[in-house]
Amino acid sequence: MKSISKLLVLIGVVGMLFACATSPITTPDVEHELHILHSNDYHGHPVAFYNYPAPGQGGLPAQATLVQNIEAENENVLVLSAGDINTGRPESNFFDAEPDFIGHNYIGYDAMAMGNHEFDPKPEVMQQQIEWSDFPWLCANVVKEDGSYIDNVKPYIIKDYGKFKVAIFGMMTSKTAESGNPAHIKGYTFRDEVEVAQELVPELEKQADIVVGLFHIGLYDSVDEGSKRVAANVPGIDVIIDGHTHTKTEEPVMVKNKVSGKDVPILMANQWGLHVGHIDLNFMNGEVTNLDFELIPINVKTKEGEEFKFVGEEIKKDETLKAKLQPFVDKVDKVLNEKIGTATDPFLNENTRKQETAIGDIVSDSMLWYANKMNLEADFAFQNGGGIRTDIPEGTIRKETIYEVLPFDNSVMTVTLKGSDVIKLFERTPETVTHGAMPQVSKGVSFVINTKDGTISDLTINGEPVDPNKEYTIATNSYLAAGGDGYDMFNNKVSQYDTSMMQRDVFIEYVIEAKNGKISPDVHDRYEVK
Repeated sequence: MKSISKLLVLIGVVGMLFACATSPITTPDVEHELHILHSNDYHGHPVAFYNYPAPGQGGLPAQATLVQNIEAENENVLVLSAGDINTGRPESNFFDAEPDFIGHNYIGYDAMAMGNHEFDPKPEVMQQQIEWSDFPWLCANVVKEDGSYIDNVKPYIIKDYGKFKVAIFGMMTSKTAESGNPAHIKGYTFRDEVEVAQELVPELEKQADIVVGLFHIGLYDSVDEGSKRVAANVPGIDVIIDGHTHTKTEEPVMVKNKVSGKDVPILMANQWGLHVGHIDLNFMNGEVTNLDFELIPINVKTKEGEEFKFVGEEIKKDETLKAKLQPFVDKVDKVLNEKIGTATDPFLNENTRKQETAIGDIVSDSMLWYANKMNLEADFAFQNGGGIRTDIPEGTIRKETIYEVLPFDNSVMTVTLKGSDVIKLFERTPETVTHGAMPQVSKGVSFVINTKDGTISDLTINGEPVDPNKEYTIATNSYLAAGGDGYDMFNNKVSQYDTSMMQRDVFIEYVIEAKNGKISPDVHDRYEVK
């Protein structure tokens, strides 16, 4: 009898534990409030920086003050990053993003979704960054060959606020299989976002009151792409915080779920730490009852006449964090303060993923110039728009500026392809419009992108139609030469040559030697998007 009694007690305890794990966490009919602060696509901007048209914008020290102020006024604050901390300014790049993680730790981030640019560094550097982080990295849809997750990365966390629990799960765009550095993503499978979320969300609903999707997938026009596709096809997600497309959502983007019929809000906070999203979320019985949103500028400025004015209120920098980051700034200044030339007007990068731009032209021309300076007989140059990251402001150009414009550690290479593969190279371009793979090309190239039917026309190289049987030599960056951004036709190369000269250093040399230190933004009508 005693043994039976013990068994019944044991069964009862197990039953209670199971019930606790699967039943609602909160007391019925009690409304709770959660404040979510979020950023995305920081891209190595740990300190205030020049962003056209004004200096001194953004920076983690100012963000730290903002977060501290909001935490002082509110209970239950959750601080999240939607990924892509890597690759930006030299204050970050020179130190493997260590100052960025120092700043994010100081602010008190609770979690970060992995972005595709977390694969930019070598695997051992990625692991060092994870070790530096006082917060978990989240990614549920990238697995190794044995089905396990990336080392030291979690699919989700459950945040316990005492009176309620919040589940946060992370995913990155499965297109990283195309856009990621081929050498660094080898051995990983990038699973479909909807399939993974459909498997995971029902389990998270059993463990928490609210489910937050922390994604680095992207906001696009179509409901069949990016985070909208997840919102429409996976019931049970209460709010989605996204990154990747650097979208500036002034208000929630609402997507109706096909199963539940509920509207799912998606938020994204622009880029580079210039804004922080503030979600004020109320919920009861596991259902959202109200959501207010504010996109807060971090010392963003506009120019009125000769004066700069803050958009919103000026935010004071946290002096402790500023002091922690200053040594990194000082080291960079010593190396990159050298003047290399002058820009007569700004080279703007805003539309480089949509159309031909002056900055895309000059970056491409610099690669072609250098390849032929090395007697490599290149026919033209081909650059991915996403590899160009910021503007060249009007006035003095210093080395530091070029390290910001071209932050990736890519060398200039020449790749020889058959004409048939050159045609395939350009035939892919209609699907890249608005994406990082959008081409920028050198002089000698002319073509038309027809977005309506997804074709190209009038393709010529140096005034002649492309001969499928002829060989062409292309100057490009080492990322594309390895088949990056989905241009896998580069893998059909007849031959290749790596100059071992970093692309940014080629550009610097081009400005000094070929342009005599003076450049002007001209668009040369090399291609048209219809």
